[in-house]
Amino acid sequence: MQKFTLEILFHIIGIGSASGLVYKNDSLFIISDNSSFLYEYQITEKQLSKINLVENPQENIPKKDKYDFESIALKGNELHLLGSGSTSKREKRMIYNLDSKKTEQKDLSKLYQNLKQTASITNDELNIEGAVFDNEKWLLFQRGNGANSKNGIVKINDNLNKNSTIEFIPIQLPKIKQLETSFTDAILVDDKIYFLATAENTNSTYHDGEILGSIIGRMNSQTFEIEFTQQISETQKFEGLTFYKKTETEIEFLICEDNDSDVLEATIYKLSLSK
Repeated sequence: MQKFTLEILFHIIGIGSASGLVYKNDSLFIISDNSSFLYEYQITEKQLSKINLVENPQENIPKKDKYDFESIALKGNELHLLGSGSTSKREKRMIYNLDSKKTEQKDLSKLYQNLKQTASITNDELNIEGAVFDNEKWLLFQRGNGANSKNGIVKINDNLNKNSTIEFIPIQLPKIKQLETSFTDAILVDDKIYFLATAENTNSTYHDGEILGSIIGRMNSQTFEIEFTQQISETQKFEGLTFYKKTETEIEFLICEDNDSDVLEATIYKLSLSK
């Protein structure tokens, strides 16, 4: 068992259904799966700002219309936001340049179609919930909460386009109450991948179910062998994970919880793990 502490760090009013985090230079960049804004929370000033990702951005977008941004990753000076791919409207990638403050939109439909064919994933089971950029390649984390429980890591070259080389690595995750957990986010810290996974009592990538708990785990970034997992909640669906700081004895993360509601409020937790 891994020794850990989990504590509430702060509440942010103005964000609902937080689904991904990136911490950089005392700012916390946050995505929401039912919003077309990128949010920046300046921690010292306790100030929240909204960045338009599209024309006429909205919050609390109806489920059938939302972009479903579940993944956010830092590549150089760019933030990359990826839709989950679980419907045709969720096949967009937004690239926000931290220097120029400009946003670029890319279509992922052909890449996702190729991904489904390569991994033998059906249209209604694709559900990308995490993204990591590692040494000229992307790692996308497929949440296997569909009928076939197909958790896995999708290894793709740098381009993330229809011509990208795709490899799918199935991953078996531990169970909570006889239900297999499924990926909800992942990050790279040094040469290790840390990931979140949740057990949700549903066989649909579209409809929500009862939450049975969440775990954090670590795996080797080259072999993808799981080195440990630790349950951190029996009731919460943790979806966003970012590195915060580390000492000689501990590594600290910030994580967020998807409350699956229209309430525009987010709770950010600090998760500390002993090394």
